[in-house]
Amino acid sequence: MNQILSAFTLFLSLLVEAMPFLLMGVLLSGALLIFVDERKLIAILPKNPFLGALAGSALGFMFPVCECGNVPVARRLISQGAPISVAVSFLLAAPTINPVVIWSTWTAFRDQPEIAVLRIVLSFAIATIVSMVFSTQKDLRAILQPNIAIALPSPKVKVGAVPVGTFFLGEDRSQSLDLASYVAASNQVVTKSLPDRLNLLLDNTLAEMRELGAILIMGSAIAAIIQVWVPRDIILNLGQGPVSSIVAMMILAAIVSICSTVDSFFALSFASTFTGGSLLSFLVFGPTIDLKAIGLILTIFKKRAVIYMFLLTAQLTFLSCLFINFQIG
Repeated sequence: MNQILSAFTLFLSLLVEAMPFLLMGVLLSGALLIFVDERKLIAILPKNPFLGALAGSALGFMFPVCECGNVPVARRLISQGAPISVAVSFLLAAPTINPVVIWSTWTAFRDQPEIAVLRIVLSFAIATIVSMVFSTQKDLRAILQPNIAIALPSPKVKVGAVPVGTFFLGEDRSQSLDLASYVAASNQVVTKSLPDRLNLLLDNTLAEMRELGAILIMGSAIAAIIQVWVPRDIILNLGQGPVSSIVAMMILAAIVSICSTVDSFFALSFASTFTGGSLLSFLVFGPTIDLKAIGLILTIFKKRAVIYMFLLTAQLTFLSCLFINFQIG
């Protein structure tokens, strides 16, 4: 009974902590839909994969949302034709590279400022690399959920050209969808009166919260159950190994699913028993890939693409933090 109560308490704490940020992200997504001429916004975003990654990270700094709030915004960017490098870099970088998280990390590790600096550098580098890999996928419909893919135009492929994409993700050779009515409706939103746009904002917010809120509840419940079931002593015993400590903290980050705005204080409790590289692996990997984030990202990308994103992020985090372990201990 005590375990059930503990799991329920953790579930509520995760939900209460994450829901405001999910709402913030949904409102930002709705604002893009209702009040911004997205054709002009998308037009000024760089098409170059590297510059697009820089722009996506900059958007994360401008919109201080965590891993719950960045998903709706990324969904909206993709559905309106933003370069995939911008959307993916925003998705991965926004939870860490924003003023709130930078300030909280610096406050928690004021005696170890290198942790705060390296968290920003590694998060930016990993988001850039992963987004550039995803940018090689020319036909995005192959990796997006159908309700997102329907908003995208067919890719322009030259006669006789070989489709370009990653081996893992592949290419979609299915027939194109009719997008005329969707695109026309989307482009007419900014011409509506203010009361009409506010009504659309409310409708969009309710629809997004119903879909993403259900996923968040399920992910929080799974995270709470696993936190109670897995003994903490098992993880603590792995804390001093240069390899095992990183693996343990990455697994812990995925399980506990703590919001990036406060995860630095949780990581601080392990500072005396875990290596510096493992602390960074928790701070870098957790905000991008955890149980509730995976569920939310699945509302944008197909399962195969999410697995690909997970593996790339995990591999880059592990290798960079392993190198740091041999440098700062």
